[in-house]
Amino acid sequence: MPDDEFQQLRLEHGALMQIYQEVQIRCTEQIQSLTHEAEKLKRQLIRLRAQLIARDSALFWEREQRHAMAIELAASLLTQSSPRKTQLSPALLPATPEQQLLESSLHAADLVICQTGCISDGDYWRVEDHCKRNGKPCVLVDEPNALRVVRLHTSSADGKVVAAQASLESTRQKCESD
Repeated sequence: MPDDEFQQLRLEHGALMQIYQEVQIRCTEQIQSLTHEAEKLKRQLIRLRAQLIARDSALFWEREQRHAMAIELAASLLTQSSPRKTQLSPALLPATPEQQLLESSLHAADLVICQTGCISDGDYWRVEDHCKRNGKPCVLVDEPNALRVVRLHTSSADGKVVAAQASLESTRQKCESD
């Protein structure tokens, strides 16, 4: 190989190595820059999360204070507006027929859910004599005969559909008589 070609290859190799070095330096700088940017963004994220938690906590406490103030205001307004009248709590007031109907319908609906969603499915909602659905003791633990057939019928007074419970025996007797 002549010296001129060898010299030419050496110069080319030197130029390529120079460019390679510049590319490596540029890549290293970019990686460092991106690393610093990522660290900066992580710090910013932590700060923003802390601000969000502080804001949400302040809003929660403000709501609690407003709720307490509203209750106090309502109580003071009730005592100011009718000092001679004694107010009975809703639990002490006699239940209206509509409230009784609603209460019995809700109880009947709970029993239907117990019958279809629990008893039929191998005690799906029941865990150690407690209902997973509402967290209360299972109705069947307190009252084993509580499960009854729920019938829908129209009320004679206003034609509304009403849910009523009937025992299994009365339902069988009615079916046999029909």
